Amino acid sequence: MIPLTKEILSKKASELGIIDLSTATIRQIVALSVALEKEANEKFVHLELGNPGLPASSIGVEAEIAALQAGVANTYPAINGIPELKKAGARFVKAFLDIDIPEKAIVPTVGSMQASFTLQLLMSQRLPGKDTILFFNPGFPAQRHQAKVLGLGIEQFDIYEHRGKALEGKLEELLSKGNITGMLFSNPNNPSWINLTEEELEIIGRLATKYDVIVIEDLAYMGMDFRRDFSHPFEAPYIPTVGKYTDNFIMLISGSKIFSYAGQRIAIVAMNKHVYERQYEFFTKFYEMPAFGDAYVFGVLYTASSGTGHSAQHALAAMMNAACDGKLDFVGETSEYGRRGKKMKKCFTDNGFHIVYDKDGAEPISDGFFFTAGFGDMDGKELQEELLRHGISTITLSSTGSEQNGVRVCVSTLSTDKDFEILDQRLKAFKNEH
Repeated sequence: MIPLTKEILSKKASELGIIDLSTATIRQIVALSVALEKEANEKFVHLELGNPGLPASSIGVEAEIAALQAGVANTYPAINGIPELKKAGARFVKAFLDIDIPEKAIVPTVGSMQASFTLQLLMSQRLPGKDTILFFNPGFPAQRHQAKVLGLGIEQFDIYEHRGKALEGKLEELLSKGNITGMLFSNPNNPSWINLTEEELEIIGRLATKYDVIVIEDLAYMGMDFRRDFSHPFEAPYIPTVGKYTDNFIMLISGSKIFSYAGQRIAIVAMNKHVYERQYEFFTKFYEMPAFGDAYVFGVLYTASSGTGHSAQHALAAMMNAACDGKLDFVGETSEYGRRGKKMKKCFTDNGFHIVYDKDGAEPISDGFFFTAGFGDMDGKELQEELLRHGISTITLSSTGSEQNGVRVCVSTLSTDKDFEILDQRLKAFKNEH
């Protein structure tokens, strides 16, 4: 029976070994919400896990089936990627971001998770004294946890108070210490859905060059700022990127959200030529490969897997080529998340919530895959717990590194009018109790 008692919530969390809900991983929250569903004998509204809410691209599925039928399953793929994907990846980056990446610097990975994990490791080794990753918060919690698992230094700040010109002062303060080897952020941002402005990207790029820092730009949701139409390949407007303002950049482009291909764990790392070819003394001694790109592919990535799934590479190549040819409008298809986001935001604001990260400069944030919600001055932990009691599962903003009160909301799992009716009913019950 919803709402559940606080005692039941506490008991189930304890049974799952969750010490503090506000710092629990997303997967722990999912496990808890499933356990609470059974206790309540009612389905929860799942807003915590960013599973795609659209069908996987049929172009990818068909290409993968064809590759499997052709016999690729019995052969290890080349660790640096099949030629078809390397060519398609370089073409895709040019078509939608207007950035030139050499084919050799397009490298497949088992999702962007593997990419960020292995890249952080290598970047921490490249120069003496540079062993720290700077995270723009709020951010994807798993990436910060990767740095923790690797034993790397972690520097972080909440971008909430440092938008626009204020970003420069904050980055100068942090980068001038000299210990930061890389900066990592997603754009559009998970969880806040802010989009960095051209002014902010220029600041990041200029200071990355000044302080010899490599920027990892996670483009998991590329093109999903639906305030502008980025759907036309090889035509302006192009998707904004820090790659316009520095040579010190690496892009992560995943098939999980833009092609709804999350289950096959496929992504590419796209390195600027300067990053790929730069040589380091440590890499020569340790990996016997002086170039960053070679050390990454053959020194680090090879130890993490024996290559990225052969058939999945064929799928991603086919989807990227179809997008470049104008046969697959991934921006148009994913704009469904914008429709859901707008509708879901209204459910929350009509019931007394406010949007926490609400602006890009003077412009309201785009409607999209995520947004952030607060309720009065209630802290994030209490808000998360009370929403769980009312059958709504979210994650706290504090778990994403944010210093603001609130929760992250993912819009992907709600699609029907009935879904939104249930959400609205439960939010009304929450509001009436508080």
